[in-house]
Amino acid sequence: MTPELRQHLLAGLRDGSIVPYLGPGVLADVRNAASGAPIPAGSDSLILAMNDGKPMAPKLMYEFPRAAMNVELKRGRTTVTRFLNRTYGETAWTRGAVHDWLKAISPHYVIDINRDTQLQDSYAGVPHNLVVGIARIGGTDFRYKIWFWDGQAYRKSEAINPALPILFKPMGTPRPEGVYIASDADYVDFITELMGGFSIPPEIKALRQGKRYLLMGLRLNRDTERMVLADMIYAAAEPSGWAFIAAPTDKERRFCRKVGLEIIEGDVFEFIGAAVAA
Repeated sequence: MTPELRQHLLAGLRDGSIVPYLGPGVLADVRNAASGAPIPAGSDSLILAMNDGKPMAPKLMYEFPRAAMNVELKRGRTTVTRFLNRTYGETAWTRGAVHDWLKAISPHYVIDINRDTQLQDSYAGVPHNLVVGIARIGGTDFRYKIWFWDGQAYRKSEAINPALPILFKPMGTPRPEGVYIASDADYVDFITELMGGFSIPPEIKALRQGKRYLLMGLRLNRDTERMVLADMIYAAAEPSGWAFIAAPTDKERRFCRKVGLEIIEGDVFEFIGAAVAA
């Protein structure tokens, strides 16, 4: 990465023309505050954590949504929800360097496909909007919930206040309530409505026009994450942004060319000047 590109990315994150898009890799340095174990964030680590540390059948190890679907069919959807609540809402974790770095920059709009609360913790000192993805819920045509943080608590909202920071957690969060996109069935419902325009609030549809995106900690070798990304960045500028991918595969290169992302063959921790704990 050239110094000029680095400065361009930093300036864009600060002025809002570049939107951070956070994947599991930004949590690589986060540890259990009691045991020191790494936080389960990526697909494989989530599957192992959900199955008491034991691998599942090879066809289920392919992707977390597939494994979560198997658990849901055998033990019910609430089993997956309880696991994610316990993992991200009831366990104390150390702070991640990327989140501390983002807190200092305070981008106006952030997309975070992780299910932890570190992004929300970063913005706890200021009022903000929280948009959370939902799936397979009756009584609404939309696949999101909107919450307003007043500095003390979240309360439901019917619309986004565009003047305040917007945190978009499409795959869910335990706070203020444990709602997640996790299983194959969840993703099918959410992505179907995402493609139809019902998974993104109208205020974000207006805000995202002409934006560029910086993908941090996200590999693009899984179908579900690629499908979500392609629709989340719809109406982006041309080119649509950049992706930190160390040693990208041919499949990732092809996808990035297709959606207009320039690959930066490096690591987000190098970009922010932080080391990842071994």
